[in-house]
Amino acid sequence: MQKSTKAIFTTQFEEEVHAGLTDFPKHLSSKYFYDEKGDKLFQDIMNMPEYYLTQKEYDILLNHTAEISELFSSGNPKFKLIELGAGDGKKTKILLKYLSENGFDFKYQPIDISQNVLNGLEKSLQKELPNVTVEPQQGTYFEALEEINSENGTKKVILFLGSNIGNLLHEQAIDFLKSVQELMQDEDLFFIGFDMKKNPQTILDAYNDQTGITAAFNKNVLARINNELGGNFDLDKFLHWEVYDPETGTAKSYLVSKEDQTVSIDSLDVLIDFKQWETIHTEISQKYDDKVVAWLAEEAGLKIETEFSDSEKFYKNFVLRKR
Repeated sequence: MQKSTKAIFTTQFEEEVHAGLTDFPKHLSSKYFYDEKGDKLFQDIMNMPEYYLTQKEYDILLNHTAEISELFSSGNPKFKLIELGAGDGKKTKILLKYLSENGFDFKYQPIDISQNVLNGLEKSLQKELPNVTVEPQQGTYFEALEEINSENGTKKVILFLGSNIGNLLHEQAIDFLKSVQELMQDEDLFFIGFDMKKNPQTILDAYNDQTGITAAFNKNVLARINNELGGNFDLDKFLHWEVYDPETGTAKSYLVSKEDQTVSIDSLDVLIDFKQWETIHTEISQKYDDKVVAWLAEEAGLKIETEFSDSEKFYKNFVLRKR
């Protein structure tokens, strides 16, 4: 039984934690994995040998740099390269370096909700690629895209790397793609990463490494509740569990209570009861095949222009434009 007298929330984090932990079944959003510690854990995950996604997309950009760059400038050689959720820009720098060194007429506009992330990216680009014009945009994807869209008629090339679309269920993904499509002109391109279906064990290993980094990353949402909301979660009393359904292509992450327990969260004035083996759903990581990607694009008013894949076809970057 959940007991609470809390009615007014001062942050979205408070509101969503309260809603998720008083719901049945319980759930928390993976976006709350990220703070300074969570950012570091995710960097560690991307460097794990089991986590193939980062390296596969890196390989695609490295092996097809010239072809991708020419595609970006086709039709209208002047363009804005807009990245949704830019992060540290490690993969994007492959393209930026080539575009800069080969005289392409572009400016780079990274979008991120975190000003701290944008500051770090801008600083590193000034040092590594001083000839690249960088105009960071802090805010949500669509706020920033709308602002950029209203500037002028320059062609837009929108990047959405890392298979971040995989954190959305199909209906949510269609809504997301539609929202991007509505802010695109006929000549604009949308360059987006999709993690493809493959051996189920390979997928499970990527999200359930033996060293426990992924478990720590998932449990960081509980650590944040403790640190920021006055929670008293004992992280050792929760098990990280990953499942993958090869039919639907859906990988799901859970935190599972090892025993009957009650957790208090002071700032929410709430007591949360857990039964032994009760779950908190924390993340979805969707995997795709060509047919599903084509369907998602069509439903959102987009069409596939072309695609790029790594040698094992583990991962693909699709280039989409308005239908």
